[in-house]
Amino acid sequence: MLTNLHVKNLALIDEAEVEFGPGLNILTGETGAGKSILLGSVNLALGKKMSREMIRKGAENALVELVFMTENPKVIAMLDEMGVETEEGQVMITRKITGNRSISRVNGEICSTAQIRELSLLLLDIHGQHEHQSLLYPDRQLAILDAYGGQEINSLLVQTGTAYKEWNKIRQELSSYEMDEESRKREMAFLEFEIHEITEAQLSDGEDEELEARYRKMGNARRIAETVNSVYSMTGYDGSTGAGEQIGRALRELQQIVSLDKSLEDFASSLTDIDALINDFNREISSYLEELTFSEEDYYEVEKRLDVINHLKAKYGKTIKAIGEYSEQQQKKLDRLIHFEEQKQRLQEQKKAAEKKLEQCAHKLSEKRKEYGKKMEQQIIEGLQDLNFLHVSFEISFEKSGHYAENGFDTVEFLISTNPGEPVRPLSKVVSGGELSRIMLAIKTLLADRDETETLIFDEIDTGISGRTAQKVSEKMAKIAGRHQVICITHLPQIAAMADYHYEIEKNVDGNGTVSTIHQLSQEESVTELARMLGGAQITESVLANAREMKELAQVQKSSRLK
Repeated sequence: MLTNLHVKNLALIDEAEVEFGPGLNILTGETGAGKSILLGSVNLALGKKMSREMIRKGAENALVELVFMTENPKVIAMLDEMGVETEEGQVMITRKITGNRSISRVNGEICSTAQIRELSLLLLDIHGQHEHQSLLYPDRQLAILDAYGGQEINSLLVQTGTAYKEWNKIRQELSSYEMDEESRKREMAFLEFEIHEITEAQLSDGEDEELEARYRKMGNARRIAETVNSVYSMTGYDGSTGAGEQIGRALRELQQIVSLDKSLEDFASSLTDIDALINDFNREISSYLEELTFSEEDYYEVEKRLDVINHLKAKYGKTIKAIGEYSEQQQKKLDRLIHFEEQKQRLQEQKKAAEKKLEQCAHKLSEKRKEYGKKMEQQIIEGLQDLNFLHVSFEISFEKSGHYAENGFDTVEFLISTNPGEPVRPLSKVVSGGELSRIMLAIKTLLADRDETETLIFDEIDTGISGRTAQKVSEKMAKIAGRHQVICITHLPQIAAMADYHYEIEKNVDGNGTVSTIHQLSQEESVTELARMLGGAQITESVLANAREMKELAQVQKSSRLK
């Protein structure tokens, strides 16, 4: 669950910190106090885009920090994949936002926005003021039905998805065989030419590097020969200035006096070694000079061979290895065209088998959906009746789409009638925004037992309802909170009265401008806030008494019936 929310320098919030508890957490306050900004900051922490203007005036950056405690093994496994360590199930998500960039971290490790969004799907579900509109979209309705079906439908979804990918892979490969005979022959001739050109060259690994080295040596032979000759003379034994001759003379001089002083033996030994080294060097460099000679014909052959290799590199790859790989690829294409009809026939047979398997999987999935659809219809009717839809009818219609997808071939539509005697019609043509909100709440309640998400956030989905309906909504909210942590922004006292933890958001004006603050209310303060919500600006003793009674009745309902 979400245990802590810390917000700094965001819109009207200078700095605010909230510690949430299990069960039903209620946030209330005057209109414009900053309730939605506070929970909107949760969306920001989870990667939602924001404008530079959202940073509080005079501040250089904004900060949002969320702290979760979780036992969900999927969360732990995902954090392991991300390379993020956890300690006793704590997950801390922070996002620091400056004028032109933001940095997101999980437990101190920098993570991408995509990773955090994926992680957030496991940690919490945010239901905003207008999210109930998603109920109007058939794909969302299908996702709700699949969620209701739980593991049974999920297992069939996986099987269908696997079958679809296999079928689609074969279908795409088969589409590449749509070629007339003339095009096939033209393509074969082109491939044969390329393969022949590469094969005829008879390239060998490392050949280009060896030839380039020889070519450089041949091209600079004159300069090399002149320099090596000079070195040979300077280190040789011809003439009195050669290093070999000088060292030999020095050694002979030193050997004549070694008998006069034994300590000179080490010098003589070192000079002997030097003389031997120079002698070996001079002999090797002489051999190099003898081998340096080559014919113009050799030079021309090397140049010609390099031209062939560089021509092939320009056409087929930057290295000899790349040219070889290209040749292999073209050979595979050629083989495919040579055996074109046989392979096309084989793929057609594979496609037929894969489509049959996909049809079977999609049919099983559809049948299971219809089975759960009947159960869901009845339970939604019961849930809507609890929310003051007294004469409601609800059905889920199924149609077979004209194509396959990873989730099968079903398209579904939620149909409803809210008045007796009227036929059921699509949601979009019947219900108002307030009614949609209640339908979504009924669905959330229905899915509460199946949903692994520990925290649910509701941002004023109670707009447009009051009276008895508001009481029913509050009971549903409290029921969901029996199995999940629920954080709810509300303007209804009936819902606020059900709070396990009640927070008030206030807007104050001081010397630095307008500031929103939040604090947890005691039992008595919660009663006073309920009285404000009931009575408006003037709170009388009778309004306070009404608020206190509402709070007491709510607690009795929660303890005796809802949990």
